[in-house]
Amino acid sequence: MEYRLWLTRTRRSVYSSALAKYKTGLAALLCIGVLAGVSLFLLKPASLTDLSQGHNAATAGLNLHWAKGDMIVLVRHVERCDHSTAPCLSGTDGITVRGKDVAQQVGLQFHTLGLERTDIYSSPVTRAAQTSTFMFNYASANEEWLSNCRQNIVRDALQHKVKDRNLILVTHSECISQFEKDIKLPASGTPGYGSALFVTVDENAPLPHALGFIDANDWSKVLRN
Repeated sequence: MEYRLWLTRTRRSVYSSALAKYKTGLAALLCIGVLAGVSLFLLKPASLTDLSQGHNAATAGLNLHWAKGDMIVLVRHVERCDHSTAPCLSGTDGITVRGKDVAQQVGLQFHTLGLERTDIYSSPVTRAAQTSTFMFNYASANEEWLSNCRQNIVRDALQHKVKDRNLILVTHSECISQFEKDIKLPASGTPGYGSALFVTVDENAPLPHALGFIDANDWSKVLRN
């Protein structure tokens, strides 16, 4: 009888010990999972800010940075004719008639910000050159780096940025997406026609800092706020 009781107690002790180790291991795994989740959340890049929403433009200091001349803006060309059923402005390699109207309206918004201390470059591809013409009454001739932009878009943009002067680059969706990737922004999808990505340049920082974007039809919200 005593031997059985001893054996029973021994088994219970072994089971209790094993259960305790299991619970301890499970608790450790749960802690590791929680810490990993928190780490991933903290390390996840913040999504690109829509500057037209609420007071985002004011909070980001859009007007302040523009006044200081430390901004680079990448603007996507407006609606391309060969991807639309809308009437073409001229040839099929250019923009649509309604795209021209959008370009002119966006140009007026940039004039409201002020273009006195601003350098403007555009891709030589017809749709980008036409966009720049209707936005800013100017189009570059030989800026191939704004169309062939897969490798060095950030480096090339910084080389064209003059201290205390803003820089506007009229380019293509793939160039803007590449720029976002190179400055470690999360994937944000294809930028809309005529949309603008605003970044600031600090000579003490290795990469430009993204303030956010404004879609072509949302400028009135920015100016209103």
